[in-house]
Amino acid sequence: MDNSPVTWSPRLGLLLVGWLFSATAAAGAILTGLGGDTRGTVLFAVGCAFFAAISASGTALRPKLAVDTEGLTVRTLSGTRRFAWARTRVRLVRTRRLGRETETVEIESGDVLLILGWIELGADPRDVVDVLSAYRT
Repeated sequence: MDNSPVTWSPRLGLLLVGWLFSATAAAGAILTGLGGDTRGTVLFAVGCAFFAAISASGTALRPKLAVDTEGLTVRTLSGTRRFAWARTRVRLVRTRRLGRETETVEIESGDVLLILGWIELGADPRDVVDVLSAYRT
């Protein structure tokens, strides 16, 4: 393994779909507004705001997670956080909910707990934990 930094971000295709949904909801809000349907306009506007907020977050916080030999860097809405390997614990967590098993990466450092899933990482959490474990050693 070379020691160059590795990064993970939401998949570009998923972000593009989010922006497309936002634009479609905006068009729906405009068209229903022209037709005089106030409730429909509000519903489409809320959908537009929802998809735009999620897509903007995913776009602005790229890369979401970066790793190098010194530690981890995570970008969140509250800023970029750097965690040294010596003070960080990383683990894969499997949760079964509504008959479906999901896996997430938990990063714990002091009083900070970050939980990242496949949407934020753009990759399988198992693969991410494998790479993180390799860098940690």
